[in-house]
Amino acid sequence: QVQLVESGGGLVQPGGSLRLSCAASGISFSWYDMRWYRQTPGNERELAASISHDNSTKYADSVKGRFTVSRDNAKRTMYLQMNSLRPEDTAVYFCSAVWGSRNFWGPGTQVTVSL
Repeated sequence: QVQLVESGGGLVQPGGSLRLSCAASGISFSWYDMRWYRQTPGNERELAASISHDNSTKYADSVKGRFTVSRDNAKRTMYLQMNSLRPEDTAVYFCSAVWGSRNFWGPGTQVTVSL
């Protein structure tokens, strides 16, 4: 059974930091390209950051220079370090694991940036 579970979300003030984790089970984690998406009510899911199976990273322009994606294959976990958070970063953050036609999703974790 494949399972992706995000954690680390919460309420943070503008300018603060959070570290999200995505723990995977039931897949050969090192084979998969991993992605962080985010979504706000009424909007489509936006790709925020990705890290390939060979550790190549990409970022949306809106998070470049503030967010860092990483992975630990031994722990089957992907991370998203989020610094200098802004109110517009408020969203539900989802992780995704992709390998060929296989695409699995976690249930998401809420990040709220507010005073």
